[in-house]
Amino acid sequence: MEETILINITGKDKPGLTSAFTGILAKYCVEILDIGQAVIHEYLSLGILIRIPREHQSSSVLKDLLYAGHEREIAVSFSPVSAESYENWVCTPVRPRRIITLLGRGLTAGCVSRVTTALAAFGLNIDVITRLSGRTSLLTPETYPKMCVQFTVSGGMDKAGDLRERLFLISRQTGIDISIQVDDIYRRSRRLVIFDMDSTLIKGEVIDELAANHGVGDRVAAITESAMKGEIDFCESLTRRVALLKGLEESALPDIARSLQLSEGADRVIGTLKRLGYKIGIISGGFKFFGDYLKKKLGLDYAHGNELEVRDGRLTGNLAGNIIDGDRKAKLLKEIAARENIPLEQTIAVGDGVNDLPMLRIAGMGVAFHAKPIVRANAKKSISSVGLDGLLYLIGIRDRELRQ
Repeated sequence: MEETILINITGKDKPGLTSAFTGILAKYCVEILDIGQAVIHEYLSLGILIRIPREHQSSSVLKDLLYAGHEREIAVSFSPVSAESYENWVCTPVRPRRIITLLGRGLTAGCVSRVTTALAAFGLNIDVITRLSGRTSLLTPETYPKMCVQFTVSGGMDKAGDLRERLFLISRQTGIDISIQVDDIYRRSRRLVIFDMDSTLIKGEVIDELAANHGVGDRVAAITESAMKGEIDFCESLTRRVALLKGLEESALPDIARSLQLSEGADRVIGTLKRLGYKIGIISGGFKFFGDYLKKKLGLDYAHGNELEVRDGRLTGNLAGNIIDGDRKAKLLKEIAARENIPLEQTIAVGDGVNDLPMLRIAGMGVAFHAKPIVRANAKKSISSVGLDGLLYLIGIRDRELRQ
């Protein structure tokens, strides 16, 4: 009689273990129905679901496996699987899977416990846990000052909104970024990334630098802060701020552009995405002059921003053309995607302000970066604990893949 058995093999990992055990199974013409393996800190956990043909005794197979395990100081255990149980497993509909990503400067057991408790409360099963970040040294933790793990979970999502709210609450209380996304063919096949510029791709707001140069820094900063919080209309706030720049010499712009500082991790994420063949652009509610400067400096594909009107070598305090507000940002994202023949599902948008929300919502992956609370609450994913290169983890890229 054919027998179905689940084999669990655990112990100190070393080359050749899987070969040794599968070699024994091969001797008995065993059929492998399922197999999975994980290694944590050089310790192996290997599971093999097998079917032993009628002409062989299970006792002989299991005895040889136990002997091989004893020789190698490896634990081997067995669980018989009934035909009914196996067929129920085979016929069970494939459950939707999602990726839960935990990202921070460090990760505590308390945070993991709260997240896993929430997943269990919503009936989700954790199928796989994977560390994406590099190994953290206890002697020199600054070498890889980030920790990122992802859970692959399965199960129904009838209350997806409630789960997101609970994870968002845990994120706020622990300081760990927690993101949830569907595990589908688009997750690791994005092709276009659009960044907001001010306080996203670069540190701070360009208009504040212009205002400081012109002696109106405090007045402009107050309007900027109010606009980012969503307290006043973006177009109105931009018009009021630009009006305060009237008379600023155009010659000051290049010096300010050269002084701009990229956000933490910006060089790394852009360099990586370019190597992977992504199209990369800037869509900013800031100013085109600075977007074009960064486009050239970083080798980007697109840069869109508002045009400062200049007359006789000085800013007039007006903008030339239509203002790029939130709705315009979303429209430009669609236009670029269409031009590149890229579905919106394969796009990523990253921003920090309320005016970024329209493009974050329509992108395949919308990420709030060190954003105001109102933006984080309305974006499906956020990065607040680490630099811009945290985006690579959300795409599913491991640190070790970048070092190869």
